[in-house]
Amino acid sequence: VPPIEGVSAEGTAPLSFAQQRLWFLERMEERSGLYNMPLTLELAGRLDRDVLRRSLDAMVARHEVLRTTFPDEDGVPFQAVSPDTSPGRWEWNEREVGDEGGEEELAELLRAEAWRPFDLAVGPLLRVGLFRRSEKDHVLQVVMHHTVSDGWSVGVFRRELSALYTAFLAGDPSPLPPLPIQYSDYSVWQKEWLQGEVLEGQLGYWREQLAGLTALDLPTDRPRPPVQSHQGGTHSLRLDSELTAGLRALGRQEGSTLFMTLLAAFQLLLHRYSGQVDIAVGTPIAGRIRSELEGLMGMFVNTLVVRSDLSGDLSFRELLGQVQDTSLEAQAHQDLPFEKLVEELQPQRDLSRNPLFQVMLALQNAPDVE
Repeated sequence: VPPIEGVSAEGTAPLSFAQQRLWFLERMEERSGLYNMPLTLELAGRLDRDVLRRSLDAMVARHEVLRTTFPDEDGVPFQAVSPDTSPGRWEWNEREVGDEGGEEELAELLRAEAWRPFDLAVGPLLRVGLFRRSEKDHVLQVVMHHTVSDGWSVGVFRRELSALYTAFLAGDPSPLPPLPIQYSDYSVWQKEWLQGEVLEGQLGYWREQLAGLTALDLPTDRPRPPVQSHQGGTHSLRLDSELTAGLRALGRQEGSTLFMTLLAAFQLLLHRYSGQVDIAVGTPIAGRIRSELEGLMGMFVNTLVVRSDLSGDLSFRELLGQVQDTSLEAQAHQDLPFEKLVEELQPQRDLSRNPLFQVMLALQNAPDVE
């Protein structure tokens, strides 16, 4: 993979493939707030609001993508990067939350702000709310649109904001080294690199890997609606420490990562529920394929499809070996954007289903910060 050069000047740039996907989905969903990314932090202790705002200003000045919008010409969107790094290039709201009914009021405010849509063409695509419970008790909510952030970026944001606030509070300058590249450099590089032989090599693997794929059909207690509504629920369960240790130990014995072990078990479960032997599961991948991308805010995530054949009398260890091989091959061909894959394979479209897979597995292991 060739290095990414810091060549683009502030101005305009093409969207990355991931941004194109989200821009299209946002248009299709008609600014629903579905692709908002809220981060909520409880702040204990005395808070200097001026220093916090200065720290946020520094984040926006540091990462071009946080002052990027997505206008379009004749339906073709582009990145418009504002050169303006002056304070207040993002939305700030402050509010007192009273004692009586305060928690219910706060929960409702956080929910409303998390879902309030962004205008991708106008921006800003970052808004911050500070909710004051008392002099030493605040809740900070940061909402970004997915076109300018992803799960890994949230960790970058928390880590750098903490470092800036600590330094500025002590009267010191920013401790963060300059960024070697910006997100627009990456999007230009991606469009130049992922074409010709590179693109055909990626496409060739996925054409062969997903040929003749059958859709997963899980038994449900209600008919599938004709159009996806995104109305669902959350069910939580906890794996105890003994089981978790056993999963890790099995992985070490078989040369497998925890993700691969969990995926093999999950695919086996889907096989048992559905009775099908052709099981494809989607999984998100960070997409930060070069080290210079690790400290950059932006949308890099791609989606991979991991397909397993559970026909025959497989042992679990044999299935795990198959999942290992398939996972490594998928990661070696991770650069093909998922929407490009769908466009190429042209599966039969059904508004009640996702194309190529119906179930995802994500192992949340992005670097985080306390």
